[in-house]
Amino acid sequence: MSVARAPSAPQILRDIPLAVDPDDVLRFQGYRRGLDVPGPEVRALFEEAHALGLSLMEPRAVVRWSTVGEEADDRLTLTDGPAFTIPGIARAWGAVAEVAGAVVTIGGALEARVAALWEARELPLAAMLDSVGSGAVESLAEHLNDLLCQGGIARGVRVTNRISPGYGGWDVGEQNLLFPFVDGARIGVRLNAACFMTPEKTITLLVGAGPDARVDHDFAQCARCWMAGCAYRRAPAVRTVHR
Repeated sequence: MSVARAPSAPQILRDIPLAVDPDDVLRFQGYRRGLDVPGPEVRALFEEAHALGLSLMEPRAVVRWSTVGEEADDRLTLTDGPAFTIPGIARAWGAVAEVAGAVVTIGGALEARVAALWEARELPLAAMLDSVGSGAVESLAEHLNDLLCQGGIARGVRVTNRISPGYGGWDVGEQNLLFPFVDGARIGVRLNAACFMTPEKTITLLVGAGPDARVDHDFAQCARCWMAGCAYRRAPAVRTVHR
């Protein structure tokens, strides 16, 4: 599966393979990596929730590329899209010539089952299944970032790590710019006036690309990427989000 660069033409990806990192799920459960050790009952609950979650997920994404018209310290203006205000974006990404925006989701079936489990007072399984969903959509976003990196390498450009509204100082209100630019409705996602997306297990993201783009402002992505022989790798791969 590849993500072609096609400015102004949203591309829909379906049936995307992904792996759920147990450490991520346990982190959502409150376990601190390297400090807290879950017991066998927790591990068994995770395995049950993981199997159930995989049967309910419908991973899909929509991606749209655009060229950059102007980049300043905190400003990124697209030639056929909005102007984003992202604190420190030029410092974090360096010079980028193009960007890709995306919306990724695992669909609404998992959260509907979580709601049913809460209603039935199956609280431990409900909470663990919700954490599995959170871990899954994070892995899905990372997997898409990997695909974008792979496409960039084929074109001889570097692709940055993903950023999302609401994180790293980027105002969550700019969901109102990113979401319609990508057209998340194409994969069944809705955005309300409070910038809340449904299904809930959904992430919007933005990456930059260019010959001189920086790929070293966040090593986490490289550490979970499956691609062998990447000339831009900044950290050794220790696990993968690719199934």
